[in-house]
Amino acid sequence: MEQWLEKTNKLDIKEFRTVAYTIKTKMETILNYFKNRSTNANAESFNAKIKLFRANLRGVKEIPFFLFRLEKLFA
Repeated sequence: MEQWLEKTNKLDIKEFRTVAYTIKTKMETILNYFKNRSTNANAESFNAKIKLFRANLRGVKEIPFFLFRLEKLFA
């Protein structure tokens, strides 16, 4: 893997360097998926639900009430 990263850094192709940098910085997370088959998909899905809920409310005026509604809907 290190050899591939070195080769891509020597190339004059911006996209390859970007991919190589991303892989290098996220290597532990990528390998964690293959070791444990764990992802953050549940958290991402929940965040999407919260965003949709906020959009349907057209803004949040009272944070305690917003948190109360979230708890009742998703708990």
